[in-house]
Amino acid sequence: MNSKNLLWAPWRIEYIKRAKEKGCIFCKAYKTRPSANNFIIRKTSLIVSLLNIYPYNNGHIMVAPKRHVNTIEKLTPEEIKEIFSETQALVSALKKIMNPSGFNIGMNIGSPAGAGITGHLHLHIVPRWEGDTNFMPILSKTKVISQSLKEVYKEIKNELKKN
Repeated sequence: MNSKNLLWAPWRIEYIKRAKEKGCIFCKAYKTRPSANNFIIRKTSLIVSLLNIYPYNNGHIMVAPKRHVNTIEKLTPEEIKEIFSETQALVSALKKIMNPSGFNIGMNIGSPAGAGITGHLHLHIVPRWEGDTNFMPILSKTKVISQSLKEVYKEIKNELKKN
């Protein structure tokens, strides 16, 4: 492979190093103070929301219960309400700051369903735009994310403060 076939993204090394860490990212996130350095958006007594550091699209957020549960049947009514209340607030903020054409919102439960983290249930919020699938993922299995995580984090936090 020559250098003409490479996409350089040296800032990704910090995420790659973090990916090798052991333990549940959602449990760790819940125990950590939200900041632009860890991309934790906010926490309540029942849930945590954070930017996905390996996003499918700009603004890809995950919402997880505080409790380490792996199936939807184990969620309490209060956790369900809190997860969807946070999802509603985040969708509203993303609409205002990013103006997406739509959203993919859902959970991948179990490896066969595509879950990368199978032990801790979490909901994905992925903004989508008309034409956001282009030749890059099709030809080179590469996704172009046009805004840094720190910029997205700052915009989301600022928008949530308004409400």
